[in-house]
Amino acid sequence: MPISWWQVWASAITMDCRPLSQPEDLGNREMIMHKYVRIAVVVTVSLFVALSHPVSRAAEAAESKTRLEISGTQFTINGKPGFLHGISYYGALGASRQFVVRDLDDMQRYGFNWIRVWATWSAFDNDVSAVDNEGRVRESQMEKLKWLVAECDRRGMIVDVTLTKGEGRLGNAHVSALDKHALALETLTLELKEWRNWYLDMANEHNIRSKNLATKFVSFEDARTLRNRVKKLDEQRLVTISYVRDPSKEDVRSYLLDVQVDFLSPHRPRNPKSASETATITRQYLTWMRESGRLIPIHYQEPFRRDFSKGWQPTAEDFHTDLEGAIESGAAGWCFHNGDNRWGRDAQPRRSFDMRQRRLFEQLDSVELEALKRMAAAVGKAKRK
Repeated sequence: MPISWWQVWASAITMDCRPLSQPEDLGNREMIMHKYVRIAVVVTVSLFVALSHPVSRAAEAAESKTRLEISGTQFTINGKPGFLHGISYYGALGASRQFVVRDLDDMQRYGFNWIRVWATWSAFDNDVSAVDNEGRVRESQMEKLKWLVAECDRRGMIVDVTLTKGEGRLGNAHVSALDKHALALETLTLELKEWRNWYLDMANEHNIRSKNLATKFVSFEDARTLRNRVKKLDEQRLVTISYVRDPSKEDVRSYLLDVQVDFLSPHRPRNPKSASETATITRQYLTWMRESGRLIPIHYQEPFRRDFSKGWQPTAEDFHTDLEGAIESGAAGWCFHNGDNRWGRDAQPRRSFDMRQRRLFEQLDSVELEALKRMAAAVGKAKRK
């Protein structure tokens, strides 16, 4: 029977406790003792190496390969300027890993390099949030989020991790109190800290204030508090807070100087004129920022989408025009937004809002698929300039 390392160690420590009855025993015992000590040292070193080697390999595997940073009004990926061309993937934590992998393959084939995922998502009675309403970890979903961030890191993709304080028809209110909201942000910051390919949207469309969404609103003052809580744990983590409609000059100044977000995330109006206005609006933002003394990226994180606006369905040309306007006017990123059919039976297709039964690319309609081709060409053209 093989002797375990601890048995050898014990032998070296305890030795043979027989009494020394003969003088010659002393020399023999000294030789035996030296032998066991040498064995113990070798075993100890070997054990240390054996235990530390897997750890070092795990640490190496966990090291982030994709790093998102900012240079002036642009994002950089691993030190190189890069336009963020992304796609909404809100309910990713409810999709199977097989679905996610196949969708990511398709995304990269169409030139997408970032996705938007919600850490608090409970649409259609299916809560897949990575944090609960108290801001604490939900283990299985947090592990799914970690896997997704790591998979995107491996592929060179960026992840937008978004929180909400309440989404009305799509689910229950999340982290509705400031202290719970802050804890949720801290939880995500610590749990995902080892990866550098993701950023935080601290509160989706924080400026919405209505009777139906009373818990959704986050003031500029509270936004600054939330931003500081994240930066205290991870100073280099990029944070933003998204807002609906085109902000005023005063609002832009507040985001820059009061909240001190790392980049702007406007959710522009959803109407037939929107796409043709994006370039002009972008240049206006840049002018206001210069006047305020601080220039940061403009990231169109959630534009218009199909099956949302009653009486208007964006065409492939609308998506293409909006994207090109963002690129040509100096924006840093843009998103191909998609979601459920607000007017259809059972909200089908639900697209990224619910991917339990069908993955995202199996739910896109013919207009969206045509738009993907045209947008991929536009992004490719911009890269070649």
